[in-house]
Amino acid sequence: MRSRKRTASGEVVVVKEAADPETSNNNGATASSFKKHRRDSCVNAAAGNGSTAENGDKSGIRGGKGDRSDSRVVGSSTSTMALGNSNHAEIDEDLHSRQLAVYGRETMRRLFASNILVSGMQGLGAEIAKNLILAGVKSVTLHDEGAVELWDLSSNFVFSESDVGKNRALASVQKLQELNNAVIISTLTTKLTKEQLSDFQAVVFTDISFEKAIEFNDYCHKHQPPISFIKAEVRGLFGSIFCDFGPEFTVVDVDGEDPHTGIIASISNDNPALVSCVDDERLEFQDGDLVVFSEVHGMTELNDGKPRKIKNAKPYSFTLEEDTTQFGTYIKGGIVTQVKQPKVLNFKPLRDAIKDPGDFLLSDFSKFDRPPLLHLAFQALDKFVSDLGRFPVAGSEEDANKLISIAGNMNESLGDGRLEDINPKLLRHFAFGSRAVLNPMAAMFGGIVGQEVVKACSGKFHPVFQSLPTEPVDPSDFRPLNSRYDAQISVFGSKLQKKLEDAKAFIVGSGALGCEFQKNIALMGVSCGNQGKLTITDDDVIEKSNLSRQFLFRDWNIGQAKSTVAASAAASINPCLKIEALQNRVGPETENVFDDTFWENLTVVINALDNVNARLYVDQRCLYFQKPLLESGTLGAKCNTQMVIPHLTENYGASRDPPEKQAPMCTVHSFPHNIDHCLTWARSEFEGLLEKTPAEVNAYLSNPVEYKTAQRTAGDAQARDNLERILECLEKEKCVTFQDCISWARLRFEDYFVNRVKQLIYTFPEDAATSTGAPFWSAPKRFPHPLQFSTADPSHLQFVMAASILRAETFGIQIPDWVKHPQMLADAVDKVTVPDFQPKKDAKIVTDEKATTLSTASIDDAAVINELIFKLELCTKNLPQGFKMKPIQFEKDDDTNYHMDLIAGLANMRARNYSIPEVDKLKAKFIAGRIIPAIATSTAMATGLVCLELYKALDGGHKVEDYRNTFANLALPLFSMAEPVPPKVIKHGGMSWTVWDRWILRDNPTLRELIKWLKDKGLNAYSISYGSCLLYNSMFPRHRERMDKKVVDLAREVAKAELPPNRKHLDVVVACEDDDDNDVDIPQVSIYFS
Repeated sequence: MRSRKRTASGEVVVVKEAADPETSNNNGATASSFKKHRRDSCVNAAAGNGSTAENGDKSGIRGGKGDRSDSRVVGSSTSTMALGNSNHAEIDEDLHSRQLAVYGRETMRRLFASNILVSGMQGLGAEIAKNLILAGVKSVTLHDEGAVELWDLSSNFVFSESDVGKNRALASVQKLQELNNAVIISTLTTKLTKEQLSDFQAVVFTDISFEKAIEFNDYCHKHQPPISFIKAEVRGLFGSIFCDFGPEFTVVDVDGEDPHTGIIASISNDNPALVSCVDDERLEFQDGDLVVFSEVHGMTELNDGKPRKIKNAKPYSFTLEEDTTQFGTYIKGGIVTQVKQPKVLNFKPLRDAIKDPGDFLLSDFSKFDRPPLLHLAFQALDKFVSDLGRFPVAGSEEDANKLISIAGNMNESLGDGRLEDINPKLLRHFAFGSRAVLNPMAAMFGGIVGQEVVKACSGKFHPVFQSLPTEPVDPSDFRPLNSRYDAQISVFGSKLQKKLEDAKAFIVGSGALGCEFQKNIALMGVSCGNQGKLTITDDDVIEKSNLSRQFLFRDWNIGQAKSTVAASAAASINPCLKIEALQNRVGPETENVFDDTFWENLTVVINALDNVNARLYVDQRCLYFQKPLLESGTLGAKCNTQMVIPHLTENYGASRDPPEKQAPMCTVHSFPHNIDHCLTWARSEFEGLLEKTPAEVNAYLSNPVEYKTAQRTAGDAQARDNLERILECLEKEKCVTFQDCISWARLRFEDYFVNRVKQLIYTFPEDAATSTGAPFWSAPKRFPHPLQFSTADPSHLQFVMAASILRAETFGIQIPDWVKHPQMLADAVDKVTVPDFQPKKDAKIVTDEKATTLSTASIDDAAVINELIFKLELCTKNLPQGFKMKPIQFEKDDDTNYHMDLIAGLANMRARNYSIPEVDKLKAKFIAGRIIPAIATSTAMATGLVCLELYKALDGGHKVEDYRNTFANLALPLFSMAEPVPPKVIKHGGMSWTVWDRWILRDNPTLRELIKWLKDKGLNAYSISYGSCLLYNSMFPRHRERMDKKVVDLAREVAKAELPPNRKHLDVVVACEDDDDNDVDIPQVSIYFS
């Protein structure tokens, strides 16, 4: 259960119908049609302990005077920036496809029309600006009056040593502009006035006094329309966020999830009415939800589109707050769909929130008392800086005590609202690190604040109101060393810094997570010392769709190896980084590269992977070699992190998510009831027609004798199907001219969307019944209707065009330009002769949901195979010399290749058959291309959280309760931190062990010595195996002859083990029981033979 605490004061739910922002076609919407509404959020967060060095000033915007030159503020006036205005450049779907999967087009259009100010270009400001530029806002103005210091280099990835002394904003422009040339980036380097804020839809301040913040916030709050105001700061291992999006801010989509749906099984004529749904999938409705009904037969009164409130929501039923006694009797069918409601939030301005911050969204329930204390701590720090003109000095007890005194006085002035304990120890840590901006904190908070700006500009997702505390780490030696890591040293001391620099780290993957990790590690100084080394690996190359999240890559890097480009970019952030880039996939096949010595020498492993199997393999390697593994993943606005620490926590593979539910094959092929089924079928047909069949043809043509022998030997339904497909492709459906390809495409349309449907309803008429007498076409089955092809229907012509072009590509036929001219294509299609359909009386249509194949075996398969081979031999004589087909592999990210055009066409025509709502090509691409929704903000937050734990992992000596696993959803927002789960402990005879333990026998033992070694522990070995081969079993008398042989020799002789020269040991699995014949799970046993 992930509980959360959220303010309710002043929140109003708007219960009115509103167009879905993601599907609305109203491009002329003005500000009045999109109600700009805002809410205050005060966030205080501690992610550990703090300590700091000196410096600071008393100006409103903190920082040195630096360069005072002024650059133009770019941005249109608010009157031309009405939210919802879509009249600007189209979205580059190749670049933003993963982000579109999270936000949708309407939200992206609003983002593209937004001008943002980011004030304060230290580490946090740079991270926020990076995330907004990657997201694609219209413009970002960077403001900073101060100059770059050496101190800044441990938190800001855009600065280098050559930038020291330059204005921070000016020094940031070039590298930030490289992230996205479509975003206008400008600078301001002089003191801001409140009137300048009217040029922006949202303003973010990362280094500002409370006095100045209140002045600016009051202006933004009262401005018409209100300007979204965010104040965020990171102080050592503590952070704070305050949001005010105005007196009334409308959240058009609270969570970003698709509306839940259900397929109706029955509706009672009652007051209130009971609605039951099929048990195909659990309902996700909650009491109080509004729903609409459609396609209901009988009780048609419910099909009026009116939202209705539900209650008593259960997994497969709910009660409707409506009297249906006078309605028609329910007959069949019906879809119920959740109606997502906008929500109005009433934000308080900063001056009110300081006095009454409201409730805090807790993330770590072991520290429920922290947020109010940190709220007080940040006010005390502001007064300290205001009074002394500087921050507390790192390690200064005098300054820490002064801060504690200020906090105490403030607390006493609160009267009944004062805190019982102001925790001087925590405030001491806070004082020590108050000037430092740590990169992991900047990354984490940069992700959160970046997402808040997106919400402010779009109304997508629920704004933040939260606190993120974690346990501080005791500081040691804080003295600055005049190095780029001084800010970090002021928090953790130089001893931990040395451990970071000497670490030998391994980052697996150089995608979105990998890029962020490499940036963080370079800034933190990990693997930057003489003894350190960072190894990264990724076998992928850079694609255009990567550029909106994988920020180390530029458009000129497309086609290059990810790991090589990322390594070069990371080294430019910190030239001291000792980095090696490899292009190998990590797995059993590359254990010659990532061998025992490689794993044994590592200090820590960080996964930046996008698939479970690779994660499990790395997890097993870390388990075996007892290395810390820092795991994380993202899905849209959600992210999670897991710490895998030797002997302290369970491993990654100890708990698994349940497998995704797969639709039965018969549902996909004959009885679809949602667009996912149609797209799954379309993807399958695409691969069968354009990849698998041409590949099968080439396999036959390259070696006919061997191929025919293999099919005769198999002699099954699959072999028969293979031969039938080849023969069909080379004889009946062979294409020589492009007109042949058009004929093929037109006849495919007739086969898929006309003939097959006619056959289905011939076999199962609308009044058909099952063997039990129940209606065959009952929910969730949908009764289909055949289509009527028409050249006047653009979608029909689009299908023929895409199919004929791709068919021509497989046959190597030149594609004429006229195919893209609708009238000329229609003329060519009209020439195709379409035979009349004749239903088959003995057609077999699979209806068994447990069936795994549509092929049915036959007693005469062997005879049919011989006949097919004979026909194939005859038809291949007519092929040109050296004829080969060109199989087409599905590529979703190239919009010019017609792959998605064909798949979307296949799916939508099928959806039309079954009266299922159709989707556009982009939505089809998300589903059929299995695109994982991804945005830069959640990636940044996940890596920041992981790198905070990296401090602990490299420091060593921490207890399991010091570590934190995190689940976060930036959309809600929800932040949940918890201690990792310890590993399961097995006990036997005074001994105990966990999955982390490995028993080692050295000196090349014999089988007898191994068994005796176990016997001495009170364990009777009855089975010993290497890999899948049994070396010993007590049940087999002949195995006793092996007792005096070396275990390694048995592995070579019996299991045919090929042990490479660099291998020093082998691992055997031993099954044991105790003296009472109870099985005992023992650790893996490693036999060292050299």
